[in-house]
Amino acid sequence: MALRTLDQGSFTGQRVLLRVDLNVPVREGKIGDLTRIERLTPTIRELSAQGARVILCSHFDRPKGRVVATMSLAPLAGALAQTLGHPVAFAAVCTGESAAQAVARMAPGDVLLLENTRFHPGEEANDPAFAAELAALAEVYVNDAFSAAHRAHASTEGVARLLPSYAGRLMQQELEALEAALSHPERPVAAIVGGAKISTKLDLLGNMVGRVDSLIIGGAMANTFLAAQGIAVGRSLQEAAMHATARDILATAAAAGCRVLLPLDAVTATEFRADPPTRTVPIDGVPDDAMILDVGPRTVAQLVAHIAGVKTLVWNGPLGAFETPPFAAGTVALAQAVAAACDACRLRCIAGGGDTVAALRQAGVVERLSYVSSAGGAFLEWLEGKTLPGVAALHAA
Repeated sequence: MALRTLDQGSFTGQRVLLRVDLNVPVREGKIGDLTRIERLTPTIRELSAQGARVILCSHFDRPKGRVVATMSLAPLAGALAQTLGHPVAFAAVCTGESAAQAVARMAPGDVLLLENTRFHPGEEANDPAFAAELAALAEVYVNDAFSAAHRAHASTEGVARLLPSYAGRLMQQELEALEAALSHPERPVAAIVGGAKISTKLDLLGNMVGRVDSLIIGGAMANTFLAAQGIAVGRSLQEAAMHATARDILATAAAAGCRVLLPLDAVTATEFRADPPTRTVPIDGVPDDAMILDVGPRTVAQLVAHIAGVKTLVWNGPLGAFETPPFAAGTVALAQAVAAACDACRLRCIAGGGDTVAALRQAGVVERLSYVSSAGGAFLEWLEGKTLPGVAALHAA
C-alpha cells in the first residue's frame, strides 16, 4: 500500500497520536533553535482545525529508559503553545491511567503533549507491550518525525503497525523532496559530500557514485582522497587506513561515469584556532607543518562554475572547518552561489545534516534553497539508500 498522507484521512473527533520530534537544543532552560517546532505546526494546526484530539509524543535526549528531570518535555509545552498560538496541555507520563485520563479530558481541537517516550525502556527496545500502551490512547497514528524515522522504536515503528497510520505534512514534505532529488531528478545531478571522515560516510559515497553525475568531496574527507593519490597534505586530518578505500571509490566512480571533484587549492594554517595566520597554496603545495582547513578561491571558482551546469544538487557536509573563523569562507561562497541558482530557478538543491544546516545558516541561505531537511541521521541514511523503519511502517500500514 502506498504511503498515506493527511489528504487520505478524516480526523474529525478522532484521537490522533502524532509522533513529532521535539529533540531541540535546550541550554539553561532556553530553546536555542525553534526550527523543528515551527516545522511541526502545520500538521498540528490542520488536525486541530478538523476537530481532532491531537496527542503529541516525542523523545528528548538520551535518558536510557529512566526518568531524568532535566530531560522532561514539560518546558516545551509552553514553546509549542506560543508557536502554535493554541494552548498545549501536558501529561507527566506517556502511558498508563494518568495519560488516559488526560486524553479523556480533551475536547475536539485540543492539543496534549505526553512526557518523553524515552523515559520508558520499552521505547528504544520497540517493545510490543509499550507500543500497545501508546496505541491504546488513540484511534489514529500520524508520524511527522522524519528525523526519527531511521529508528525502529515503539513510537516510530511499533505503533504504526497497530493503528490506521498516516504521514504528517513535514514527513510528506521531507520524503517528496528526497524523492525528487534522487529517485527521479532532473539531470545533471551533483552531490556535495563533506565532513571529517570517509569511514563515517562509506555507505553514502557508495550509493552516490551510482546515482549522481558528479561528486564534490570536501572537508577533511577530501584530504584522505588526496593523500591516497600521493598528494602530501602536511599535518591535515586524514585517515591513512582508508587510502585503499578512497582509491576504490574513485575507481567505482570512474566506471559509473561519475566525475569526482577534489580541491585544487587550500587555505592552510600551522595551528587550528580562531584567526591564525593563514596561507593559501595549490593543493600539491601544502607545507609539511601545515593543515588544510578550507578550500581556496580556485576551488570555489571551479565549483561555482560546475554548479552552473547542474540541475539537481544534494548537499551533505561543509567544505572546511566552518565553525572556526576564517575557515567558513569556501562553504559560504559556494552556498551563496547555490542559493542564487535556486533563486533563479536554475537549480533544485536539497540539503541536510546537522553541520550542513549550521553552515548554511551561517551563510544566511537556509530559506533560499529548495529544501533544507531538519533531519540528521535519517537524512543521511536515506541518502545511503537504506530503508527507514518509521517510513516502511507507514507503507505497510
